[in-house]
Amino acid sequence: MNLNSLKGYSETTRKPWSVCLDERFSLIHRIRSKKCRLYSLGLGNDDNQFELSMANSGCEVHRFDPSIKSAHIQQGRHLWHHRLSIDWRDPNPAIAAHKLHSNTKKLGTVLNEFGHQKIDVLKADVESAEWKILENLILEDVVEQIGQLVFEVHMHWPGFEVSGNDSTVVRYWYSLLRELELKDFRLFHTYKDLSKPQMFLKKEAFNASSCYTLSWVNTRWK
Repeated sequence: MNLNSLKGYSETTRKPWSVCLDERFSLIHRIRSKKCRLYSLGLGNDDNQFELSMANSGCEVHRFDPSIKSAHIQQGRHLWHHRLSIDWRDPNPAIAAHKLHSNTKKLGTVLNEFGHQKIDVLKADVESAEWKILENLILEDVVEQIGQLVFEVHMHWPGFEVSGNDSTVVRYWYSLLRELELKDFRLFHTYKDLSKPQMFLKKEAFNASSCYTLSWVNTRWK
């Protein structure tokens, strides 16, 4: 259920970005046939060992990061870097302020532009934008085009454009996790980052973390 068996994996990977290699699901078979595709969403993160490992195993890897210097960079045969931020909305060209963020697009828009029908793994480390991005994927049914989700979630504050009191925020988070379950996504791995503050919605929380890495497999993908 991790990348130990894959070519190029390094134990120095800073976070356990675990994928499900269970024979019952499609990823391991698509890795073997060199047909898998990974999208990685990040914000200036220099830890790309996971992406390199997947690329070295033959996967087609697309890394989206608005801090990349050039619009598109190919690294080796299987790894592409794109100066693009995946968001929960497309920019409105009629609004001047949005033109500054023209390199921001919804995942569904990017899939259409790239001509990709499916993503085997979607990894996201987007510093509290993950909740709204996840909501967009669910509302637009894009999540059904994804085989596995590996998300870092932040719980020290509600997240971008999430408002309300604590119980409202928790219900919102829960509703998204529940929708994933209803769409037959199963949580198979969790990681609690103990290097982060023990905070939950701006309050100290003993034996908790403000940051977790969660991995789901779409059990409809056989």
